[in-house]
Amino acid sequence: MARHVHWRRRREPSLPALAWALALTLGYAAVEFGGGLWTGSLALMSDAGHMLSDAFALGLAAFASWLGRRPASRRHSYGLARVEVIAALLNGLLMLGVIAMIVGEAVQRLRNPLPVAPVAVIVIACGGLAINGAIAWMLSRGEPTLNVRAALIHVTGDLIGSFAAVIAGAVIYATGWLPIDPILSLVIAALILFSTLNLLRDTMHVLMEGVPSAIDLEAVGNALARLDGVAGVHDLHIWNIASGRVALSAHVVVEDLAQWPRTLEQAQRLLLHEFFIDHVTLQPELAAGGAALQRATVTIFRKKP
Repeated sequence: MARHVHWRRRREPSLPALAWALALTLGYAAVEFGGGLWTGSLALMSDAGHMLSDAFALGLAAFASWLGRRPASRRHSYGLARVEVIAALLNGLLMLGVIAMIVGEAVQRLRNPLPVAPVAVIVIACGGLAINGAIAWMLSRGEPTLNVRAALIHVTGDLIGSFAAVIAGAVIYATGWLPIDPILSLVIAALILFSTLNLLRDTMHVLMEGVPSAIDLEAVGNALARLDGVAGVHDLHIWNIASGRVALSAHVVVEDLAQWPRTLEQAQRLLLHEFFIDHVTLQPELAAGGAALQRATVTIFRKKP
C-alpha cells in the first residue's frame, strides 16, 4: 500500500550558460597565457593556467548538465541527475591540483623573482576581469546545483586572480617590488582552497545520502506525527537525489487505514509547502495497539499529547 508522489519543481539546467562560459574561458585563457609569457607575470600566467583548468571544468559541467537531462530508464530508475554531483566532485579535486601548482610556482618565484612588465599585466588582467565577471554573472543566474557551484568556484577564482594581477601590476609599476606577484598568487590559492573544501564537503554529503543541510529531520518527523489520524512515524529517511531534488521515505502508523487517502494528501501538502520535499514515498501501517511502533528499530516520532 505504499504510495509514491513526485513533484517536479526544478528549473531548467544551466547548459547554455555553461557552453558560453566554456567558449569565453578558452578564448581568454590563450590571451592571458600569451600575455603572461610576454610580460613575465606569474599572477597572469597562473590565472591563465587556472582558466585553462576552468575550461576543462566547464566542459565537464556542461557535459554533466546535458547527461543529467536524460530520463529515467530500467537501468537508472532515478535518471542520470547524480552525474552532476560526480562532476562537481571531479572538478573540486581538479581545483586542489591547480592550487598545488599555483603554490609551488609562487614559492619558486619568491625565492627567485623575475622581471615583470606591469603596464601589460594591468591591461590584460583588466580584460580578464571583464570576461570572468560576465561568466560569473551568467552562471549565477542558472540553477544552483553542485555542478554549477563547482564551475562557479573555478570562475570566481579566475575573477579574483585577474583582480590580483591588476593589483600586482600596479604595485610593481609604482614601487618595483616584485614579490607582490607571487604573494598575491598565494592569497588567491588560499581563497580558492576554502571554497573548494566547502564544495567537496557538500558533494560528499550528497553522495553519502546525508540529510540536506536545509532540512531538520526531527522537525519533519514531528510535523508528520501531528497530522490527524497519525499515531507515529518511523524509518524516516531524507536525502538528495541530486542538487535541488530532495527525496523522502517513511513508515506512517495510522489509526484507521480507511482514512489513509486523506492523511496522505495532508502529508504531501505539508512536505511540499513547508519543507520543499518533492519526491515522497510513504508506507501506511495500522497502529494495532502500538505494535507497529514497538517493532520499529529506527528513530520514532510519536504524536504528542
